[in-house]
Amino acid sequence: METNHRLDARPLPMPEAREISKRGKRLPATWLLMLLLLPVVVVLASSIGPVSVPFRHTLAMLLELVHLTDKGGFGEREWVVVTQVRLPRVLVGALVGAALAVSGAVMQGLFRNPLVEPGYVGVSSGAAFGAVCALFFGWTRISPWALPGAAFIGGLAAILLVLAVWKMSKASGAAVLLLLGVGISAFLSALISVMMAGSSSEQELRSIVYWLQGGLEARTWQHVQLVGPIVAAACLLLCSFGRELNVMLLGDDLAQTAGIRVAATRLVLLGLTSLATGAAVAVSGTIGFVGLIVPHIVRLLCGPDHRVLLPLAALGGAVFLMLADLVSRIVLQPVSLQVGVVCAIVGAPLFVILVLRSRKGGHLA
Repeated sequence: METNHRLDARPLPMPEAREISKRGKRLPATWLLMLLLLPVVVVLASSIGPVSVPFRHTLAMLLELVHLTDKGGFGEREWVVVTQVRLPRVLVGALVGAALAVSGAVMQGLFRNPLVEPGYVGVSSGAAFGAVCALFFGWTRISPWALPGAAFIGGLAAILLVLAVWKMSKASGAAVLLLLGVGISAFLSALISVMMAGSSSEQELRSIVYWLQGGLEARTWQHVQLVGPIVAAACLLLCSFGRELNVMLLGDDLAQTAGIRVAATRLVLLGLTSLATGAAVAVSGTIGFVGLIVPHIVRLLCGPDHRVLLPLAALGGAVFLMLADLVSRIVLQPVSLQVGVVCAIVGAPLFVILVLRSRKGGHLA
């Protein structure tokens, strides 16, 4: 029986002892950097925009929200702009970025392939299909929650379909599962194209395209409450599987020898990544490159140990997407870009650089 399946001929690389020592010395600084960047970016993203709010006022409002101070010193207009308009959008961006980055890191380890991201198993395409159905059939006129609800259900239905076909095929390899995900994603993308071609109005078509590009516009505290518990729980559970992922990198045989139930662990990890990705895509649309690029950047800083990589990827993904959303709001004022477009503009060159670096150094990070 074949037990060490992968699409790439090489597994994720094991660094040399000198490199391990160097990354170990950088680890405390990396943690400190991420933990400092997160609140700093939250303040920056909540302050900067068409209506500028002084950083000290934003910080005072955030401290008042968490009941650490009530000194005030800011205007009512600034309070509304920061706490009711920008902060929910910023927090949704942080949750989505964390979910996509952690899911990407887990899937790269799970499939032992550095080029895998959450969308490869069909979750993103399923969520996109569900959201487009909500727009195409007019479900959004029934309830404003029809769009994220349909996207979330579509994402979960897609991964269940992939797993069902995988089980029916009686193939035990993870590579087969990945190929099935790519195939079903292509099929769902074709159905989306059919619905776009059959759109009854320009406004409907524009809404579909707008959602497919990914964005965080008009996010509210209800969206934070909707995805916050799901993403937080899924990310925490995924981070607890760091040891198992480290062992599974060595191959299924060695993992089973070490006492890990490979098939069950793989299904649990796929379920958790699908849950996190589905919840994220349900409120943001399809956003690419976060789950591909952020794990590589973090791996360059801290190494391949998933016990450290996963929580740092969550922090890095949150910071990355908040900064991308900030750029999308200010780069072409008064026009606002979609955050998915900004992620592609930034992520594609970074990905090319990583590929060139891998060709020069022998492997991806």
